[in-house]
Amino acid sequence: MNAIFDHLYDYLGGYMFIALALFLFSGFPVALVLGGLALLFSLGGITLGVMHASELYLFVDRLWQSAAVNQILVVVPCFVFMGLMLEKSQIAANLLRILQIMLRRVPGSLALTVTILGTILSATTGIIGATVVMLTMMALPAMIAQKYDIRLGTGTIAASATLGALLPPSVMLVMMADLMSLSVGNLFIAAILPGLMLASFYCIYVVAISVLKPQVAPPVARSDEEIGLGNVLMMILTGFVPIVFLIVLVLGSIFAGWATPTEASGIGAFGALLLAWFNGKLTRKTLDSVCIQTALTSAMIFLVFGGAVAFSYVFRALYGEDLIHDFIKWMGLTHWGLLFLLMVVVFVLGFFFDWLEITLIILPVFTPVFATFAPDFAVSLGIEHLSPSDQQSMVLLWFAILMAVILQTSFLTPPFGFALFFLKGAAPSWVAIQDIYKGIVPFVILQLIGVIAIMFFPAIVFYLVM
Repeated sequence: MNAIFDHLYDYLGGYMFIALALFLFSGFPVALVLGGLALLFSLGGITLGVMHASELYLFVDRLWQSAAVNQILVVVPCFVFMGLMLEKSQIAANLLRILQIMLRRVPGSLALTVTILGTILSATTGIIGATVVMLTMMALPAMIAQKYDIRLGTGTIAASATLGALLPPSVMLVMMADLMSLSVGNLFIAAILPGLMLASFYCIYVVAISVLKPQVAPPVARSDEEIGLGNVLMMILTGFVPIVFLIVLVLGSIFAGWATPTEASGIGAFGALLLAWFNGKLTRKTLDSVCIQTALTSAMIFLVFGGAVAFSYVFRALYGEDLIHDFIKWMGLTHWGLLFLLMVVVFVLGFFFDWLEITLIILPVFTPVFATFAPDFAVSLGIEHLSPSDQQSMVLLWFAILMAVILQTSFLTPPFGFALFFLKGAAPSWVAIQDIYKGIVPFVILQLIGVIAIMFFPAIVFYLVM
């Protein structure tokens, strides 16, 4: 009996992770699975003496600190409203249709359109949950109607939307710059080319898979009224230009310093209303439907967020973090060995931690250690001619971008990928979580290829900064 008690005391966190992997396929709402397992295993931890009952009160405090008083999260309902209004007023569907027509000669035109649109939308928010839900609302119905393979559709949406973690303005980059004492502006500039590189990888993959397997991405069917230059130009003028102007206005207001992301989200919501009115789709019924669904969708997002926060806290309290760290304590590594190890550890952590948890675990501990290897990395990166302080800053900047790209996978890797949860919540009920998991595998591989490219071609990071 004592042996069983000791075993559970040491490995209860591991069993919690296994339970999460199993219950995600049970069909229960994801938020309730996360919160329910957090409560169940916290009671087990209290019984075993791993946790104290008073720690349950910290759930509320963590939710308050991470969500309730976080003003940047105001963008969630605003951008959800924007996406729903564009979808309900058929503006988003028209935009996707027009982009398809413009790209109709390219294989996989709709998936390619979703990738391009997702890249633009992800750069307007910096909030992954809002972008995933908005893009799901806008694009997934059109892809289903076009009879796209659901795995390709969900994978394209999730991967494109998570570029918001890397492309500025990114909340994650701001947090990383603070933890690593780097310039936010330099980090934003350094992230532009890597972000566009990943978007290009997605586009190339979509075109390639559409050529090799045409059945997963059927070509767009043109109707008679879409044939002819005059009709196409009119569609572009009335359906493409206004929404592109709205997106540029939202993104431009942020980059120009005219508005914060929170304020820009308000601009986007109001602009969507104006576009719906301009197209004659702003009716009382439509407005009521959009407001109700915005409330329900936002509640779903924050419920998932709350369950995830509770799960992460209990997992760490049950020494789940130590189970991950123990196997690397005995290793003695060179500077490249340390980098590869950190990349692997962060990738593995991404399976069940969100980016905030990972950055708070990894960066404060390993940044000072990594900085001591700056002279060694400077030779490999071709920046040995810089002063020691500049070498250290550039090496840490390169390291931060590597971390950011690998952390982007934490939104996609099962069983704890936030983007997958949000996509599942916003998608039709018949879309299985298994199909979503299968759909993101190629895009995770592409992200890992991006990590390797940045690792061995540092000019991708330094070109705009130096």
